[in-house]
Amino acid sequence: MGQKVRPTGFRIGITEPWRSRWYAPKKYFGELLVEDQRVRNFIQKKYQFAGISRVEIERTRDQVVVHLHTSRPGIIIGRKGQEVDRLKAELENLTGRHIDLKIVEVNQPSKNAVLVAQDIAQQLIKRGSFRRTIKRALEQVTEAGAHGIKIQLSGRLGGSEMSRREKASRGSVPCSTLRRRVDYGFAEARTTMGIIGVKVWIDLGDYSEESSDGADAQKGQASKKPKRSYKR
Repeated sequence: MGQKVRPTGFRIGITEPWRSRWYAPKKYFGELLVEDQRVRNFIQKKYQFAGISRVEIERTRDQVVVHLHTSRPGIIIGRKGQEVDRLKAELENLTGRHIDLKIVEVNQPSKNAVLVAQDIAQQLIKRGSFRRTIKRALEQVTEAGAHGIKIQLSGRLGGSEMSRREKASRGSVPCSTLRRRVDYGFAEARTTMGIIGVKVWIDLGDYSEESSDGADAQKGQASKKPKRSYKR
């Protein structure tokens, strides 16, 4: 097997949870699926600089629960919760359903592939050197404790006449090993020369290591900051 399969999609339902969790009869399945995508696109477009890594959606018969995983919860919450109330009202107008928002803080953005890809894209939009940006991202992710990282940029890099592809990696990223937790992120940098695609793969270790780390944290042996969740 090659490296062309998206690692998160390859693991969904096996070692990774589904991003949308609900059940619907065949008659309404397509409508709800499109509605989920509209919600995700709306949130990502409105808060593209809020560091949103994942949007999970749960549905019950009466309401829709939206989980926003972000590294900057203050931007979404706003002053005295005004911004999150506005977002909730806009989503209710978009879907016509009762929305319940839960904001989950991402404690280690340097180990999240989506946030790393977004950071690289923002540096490219600011006309930063792509080689310097790649080197900086590799160092940050490695220092954060990841087992490996791979970055791929595609487009008119450095304003060149012809588009090309540049790759850089550190450590190992076994995309085909299901017991390894490989995070994947994609972002687009819309520059004056055209669109540059950014792909990031990060190896976070075995899933068994993650569960053992969680057990140590419960015993007070781990020093990681616990996740904070904000509910409105």
